[in-house]
Amino acid sequence: MTLVLEAAITCPQCSHQQTETMPTDACQFFYECIGCKTLLRPKPGDCCVFCSYGSIKCPPLQQQRTCC
Repeated sequence: MTLVLEAAITCPQCSHQQTETMPTDACQFFYECIGCKTLLRPKPGDCCVFCSYGSIKCPPLQQQRTCC
């Protein structure tokens, strides 16, 4: 399986999309939207903002491993 390291994060407040590189060695718990400055946090049950708001799940979940 090819690991995807970039994901588009979509803000639930203003719908702004930004492509970001995902960390491979840590979860990203916070992300500030560039469009409206809303501080995004993972939804309940998700390990990081990429799993909640990204176009693809984080690298550990892509590899079917546990995350953080």
